[in-house]
Amino acid sequence: MARRYDPGRRDRIIGAALRVVADRGIDGLSHRTVAAEADVPLGSTTYHFASLDELLVAALRRCNENFARAVRESGRLDDPGTDLADELTRLLGEWFTGERQAIELEYELYLAALRRPALRPVAAEWTDGVGELLARRTDPATARALVALLDGISLQVLLTGGEFDAAYAREMLARIVRGSGVR
Repeated sequence: MARRYDPGRRDRIIGAALRVVADRGIDGLSHRTVAAEADVPLGSTTYHFASLDELLVAALRRCNENFARAVRESGRLDDPGTDLADELTRLLGEWFTGERQAIELEYELYLAALRRPALRPVAAEWTDGVGELLARRTDPATARALVALLDGISLQVLLTGGEFDAAYAREMLARIVRGSGVR
């Protein structure tokens, strides 16, 4: 019997892994649970991803893209006339008006890097990528501080179950930006 050509199978497996982690947590992730969720043979998951860490790397990489894309696609960040703290607050606020479960999933995978060294480079890709985007408006050290603050505010909101406080975020971001001499 000839193999069926299925160019979207790898992507479906990644999507299924994200749904499994969202529903059951990382501990609920196995090749078997992902295969069932993706409605593919078990061998397909191991063919595309030899280990669960490889699958988690692909899943985290997909999640990382959400906020980074918003930052990248914001035409206002490149405009020197745009207040950097205002724009970052706006972007973070928009992110939090989205589906909270998606943000929680992204951070669950991001924080899994604490125990899974294979995920650390992918977690660093996010911070480095957003930092590089912000460094176009400020110096690299200030960009790193802004990323750390965005990350910290996000974690606090998620872990406390609170609401995003735009006024607080804007004030803290502005303090970092002012310290660098950028507007």
